[in-house]
Amino acid sequence: MDTPLSTIAVVGLGTMGAGIAEVLARAGREVVGIDVSEAAARRAAAALAASTARSVARGRLTEEERRDVLARFRTFSDLRAAADADLVIEVVPESYEVKQRVVRALDGIVRPDAIIATGTNALSVTRLAADSARPERVLGLHFFNPAPAMKLVEVVSSVLTAPQAVAAVTDLAHALGKEPVAVGDRPGFVADGLLFGYLNQAAAMYESKYASREDIDAAMRLGCGLPMGPLALLDLIGVDTARTVLEAMYAESRDRLHAPAPILKQLAEAGLTGRKAGRGFYTYEAPDSAAVVPDALTPEPGGGGGAEPREVRAVGVAGSGTMASGIAEVFAKAGYDVVLVARSPEKADAAKARIAASLARSVAKGRLTSEARDATLARISPAGSLDAFAGVDLAVEAVAEDLEVKRQLFTALDEVCKPGAVLATTTSSLPVVACARATSRPQDVIGMHFFNPAPAMKLVEVVRTVLTADDVHATVRAVTGRIRKHPVDCGDRAGFIVNALLFPYLNNAVKMVQEHYATLDDIDAAMKLGGGYPMGPFELLDVVGLDVSLAIERVLHEEFREPGLAPAPLLEHLVAAGCLGRKTGRGFREYARR
Repeated sequence: MDTPLSTIAVVGLGTMGAGIAEVLARAGREVVGIDVSEAAARRAAAALAASTARSVARGRLTEEERRDVLARFRTFSDLRAAADADLVIEVVPESYEVKQRVVRALDGIVRPDAIIATGTNALSVTRLAADSARPERVLGLHFFNPAPAMKLVEVVSSVLTAPQAVAAVTDLAHALGKEPVAVGDRPGFVADGLLFGYLNQAAAMYESKYASREDIDAAMRLGCGLPMGPLALLDLIGVDTARTVLEAMYAESRDRLHAPAPILKQLAEAGLTGRKAGRGFYTYEAPDSAAVVPDALTPEPGGGGGAEPREVRAVGVAGSGTMASGIAEVFAKAGYDVVLVARSPEKADAAKARIAASLARSVAKGRLTSEARDATLARISPAGSLDAFAGVDLAVEAVAEDLEVKRQLFTALDEVCKPGAVLATTTSSLPVVACARATSRPQDVIGMHFFNPAPAMKLVEVVRTVLTADDVHATVRAVTGRIRKHPVDCGDRAGFIVNALLFPYLNNAVKMVQEHYATLDDIDAAMKLGGGYPMGPFELLDVVGLDVSLAIERVLHEEFREPGLAPAPLLEHLVAAGCLGRKTGRGFREYARR
């Protein structure tokens, strides 16, 4: 098609349809909004009026420009209003029957050269196109919610789609200021194909009572930098919509990780579909409100079942690497006396020097005063022997992620540390109880999983075993608050919260590339622009390290025995070839050597 798509009809003026209409009108297109519900049409017009008014108030639009935008949006209740459209985008409910009815009706209304785009994120574009009288003019155009803010648009072509139609809508997406990503026709496409598996696992984690909804959401926001936690996001998307997408994904993949968690069916059938209903995983002030209100499901703040925490004045940190140094810095900044023990005095001194350099950078950036730096360093005592831990109230190990190494260390801590001292491991994937059983006091052992870099990351996963005493749990939660971190409670199973949800998502991204469904760049762009993720999955894998990622995947697969958790062969091949990510200069991408 040589002419631009200047007149565009949007069929279905719910939240997504109204958002798409706003994007088009702001970009200078004539927009024909169509909805059988006059109330929906009025809400869409009111939303555009309110949005443009805010833009005027912020100086982003003049009043004259606002009037022009509003004049370009007209609403109707009859599909025949789309007769002169160059492009029709349907955003009706996610149902084959409903969408097929709309597409067939449009066949008899629009011009022969008009394009029909479905906004589906779960149904087969090929199947919808095949039901049209001119399948070569039907494709998928998947915007993300909220459409005015999210940059990604997935352009979905079927084997029937004409290249000219794909080119025309791709050009339109660029003209709208969006980033189009070309994808093939399979449920979920790229972004939702990765996102909904993760959301489903989070729902199952909550349903199993492994962790509270608040802790699951906080863990993924603070541990991964995500804009929303998974359960809050499910409420925003709609529990019923998520269930539909997952059903479609499972029908194709037969991967049990895509089989909708039973709680999604229970909530959907009870009408508790999320924000739009006023209640889903959370309860809201009113339907369509974002304000969460307390309900019967809201847990009491954690604290060891009412147990009194033990007194902690001195902290020991075992290890000399980046994580150990960062944890020692965090405790010292919070006012604790810290003993930093490494395998030799030289290594301990080097670790303290690393902390000094970190604090100096904070002073240079104005985040810390020179006096606070000096006081922090004065609280850190480096040592080359665990005997220096004799007087600490809390011992934190941050040594290599090797179970035998950690067990040997805990045996030594048991001998050195005074009675009543809390012994904590920072493991991210190994069983905490195995460390506990290496001591004569397993009730004093707990997991305290910091995230890297420890001074910057706010999350600490507090991992209690079946043997951990209540007052030990209360102690670690209290200490975590004092060092200005956010504690989340979880049980002692592989991956805890964050890694158990994060690494299957990363593994599925590798499988997409392995199957030649999408490119590294398109997948990374899709998750950053469509999901609001700070990094794409392949950027993150290369930063974490492919060897570390593979080890975590193997632990998860061994623990849960789910076939879908088996590490992607491509990941195994890259690790075998020594391509471990940024640290070796090559992983999924190549990096300049420093």
